[in-house]
Amino acid sequence: MFVALLICVSLAACGESKQEKAQKTVCNARAEISKQITKLQTLTPSATAIEEAKSGVKVIGDELKKIKEAQGDLAPARKEQVEPAVKVFDAELKSIAANVATNIPSGGLESALKAVGPRLKASLNALAASYRRALAPINCS
Repeated sequence: MFVALLICVSLAACGESKQEKAQKTVCNARAEISKQITKLQTLTPSATAIEEAKSGVKVIGDELKKIKEAQGDLAPARKEQVEPAVKVFDAELKSIAANVATNIPSGGLESALKAVGPRLKASLNALAASYRRALAPINCS
């Protein structure tokens, strides 16, 4: 029994620290945000584009929330890098999300896509630029 307890204690000592787990969370979330932005930038005007954009922005928001939750456990130098980047990206994400069309104008899907398409594309390009400025510079290697 003592040997089993000793093994459990030694395995726990070899586990990841809070700082390591937080860093991994930040980097995984950052990678998912990058993946979603790349996916969003390839959207073409279609019947599903608006819903795909909303879904992608939601995933990005969820991943950003994971980063915010992990910030408190980051090493001080890493926290200094991540906090301002998250604040900037979060503010820009909210602004951009507000610009993504929530209502399809009357007149059928084709006219709706013509009306919403350019604004949606501009918003997604702005989101990508915001990511490159704020979160991409965070070192995850």
